[in-house]
Amino acid sequence: MFTHNVEATIWQRQWQVATNPAWKFVFKREYEKMRAAELDYLGRCRHVLTVSDTDTAVFAIDIDPARITTIPTGVDVDYFQPMGGEEADSLVFTGSMDWMPNEDGILYFVEEVLPLIRARRPNTALWVVGRKAGRKIRALAESDPGIHVTGRVEDIRPYIARGSVYVVPLRVGSGTRLKIFEAMAMGKAVVSTTIGAEGLPVTSGSDIVLADEPRRFANEVCRLLDSPEERKRIGNAARRLVEEKYSWAVVAKHVESVLRSQLPIQTSNQLLIQDKAYVRR
Repeated sequence: MFTHNVEATIWQRQWQVATNPAWKFVFKREYEKMRAAELDYLGRCRHVLTVSDTDTAVFAIDIDPARITTIPTGVDVDYFQPMGGEEADSLVFTGSMDWMPNEDGILYFVEEVLPLIRARRPNTALWVVGRKAGRKIRALAESDPGIHVTGRVEDIRPYIARGSVYVVPLRVGSGTRLKIFEAMAMGKAVVSTTIGAEGLPVTSGSDIVLADEPRRFANEVCRLLDSPEERKRIGNAARRLVEEKYSWAVVAKHVESVLRSQLPIQTSNQLLIQDKAYVRR
């Protein structure tokens, strides 16, 4: 079983941050039901793949750690490359806006963080790029000309390139955020919450900036907006990291190794024969 995140953790965190009593009850119930379902599936599988050591640690509480392997997140470094088009005082976030953690993160950012940034840089614009934005997200753009909600786009790269800083203000979620690796591959300086970058092998201050409290998040964004040299330094380090260790080619070899280790010897040998035959063709 390949798990893209720990679904129960997402519901648990929604329960923890919710303030409305009715929604808090709903989220708690969903967390309990999802945890039971995940334990059921984990028990049925011979081997479980996760996308981060953080997720592996969660599952290892209930099943033998020897039955779990972490497969790191990968990114197409040939497709996502640095490109021009950066606009001053422009922040960008990308992601499917029908995913609850993304919607929660943007609503939180606009309410708690963006005003602090604009107090120092009044012309700061925010681009929210992703499909199926709900009523609450669309309302942000309708009430604020500096907030742009695009909906679905054919190519997110020009939007990532436009941003001076890429922001990931997530408060809930699980798994890893591929969006961060995509921005890093394009040489962007990323400011994220700890949960937003959870499970990714990044180092705050080196190839990313992590900040959780609203004022600190705003301060880090403003610091990067003030310093093109610092943005470039972090962006270059980010590009090197994903290029050297987390390209699709590197990750694919890891996946192949794990899958072969779980196959019977006869089947594995047959696959090898088929692979060689394919190469000859």
